[in-house]
Amino acid sequence: MIIDSLEVLDRYEGLNPLFKVVVNFIRKTDLTTLPTGKTVIQGDDIYVNVMDAPVKGREEARFETHRDMIDIQVPFDAPEEHGWAPAATLPQARYDESIDMTLHDPELGMSNEALASTYFTLKPGQFAIYFPTDGHAPAITATGLRKAIFKVKVI
Repeated sequence: MIIDSLEVLDRYEGLNPLFKVVVNFIRKTDLTTLPTGKTVIQGDDIYVNVMDAPVKGREEARFETHRDMIDIQVPFDAPEEHGWAPAATLPQARYDESIDMTLHDPELGMSNEALASTYFTLKPGQFAIYFPTDGHAPAITATGLRKAIFKVKVI
C-alpha cells in the first residue's frame, strides 16, 4: 500500500508500466467532471470507476482484495477512512473472477476492527494504491463522498 499526494503520483510510475498512462490521464483530466460509473482509459488494462459513496461506518465496510488489478483510490470532495490489512491475514473467502474481487467478511465473533492492521484517513488531493497483497476496506465516511477508483492491470 502507498499513500501520498496526487502532486507526486509520477514518483510511482516505475512500479508498473501502466502507471504512466494513469498519471497522464490525471494530469490532463478534471476528475470531478467524470461521469459516475466506468470510463475506459486503455482497453481492459486501465479504467476508472467514479462513485458516490454513501455514509458508512467501520462495521459496514467490507475488506476486499483483488488478484489481477491494482487500485488507485482518489477522494474528490470529502475525506474517507480506509482500513488496511495484509491480504494473507484476512479470512478465506470466494474469489469472484468476473469482478476481480474477494470480499472478506469477519469470521464469526470477529469485528472489522479486529481484522484491520490500521485505519487511516485519505483526504482530497491524496491517493492510496492497493496491490493484490493489500486488503482494504475503503469509503468509510460520516458524510458520504464522491471518489475515483482507477483499476490498473498487474503486469
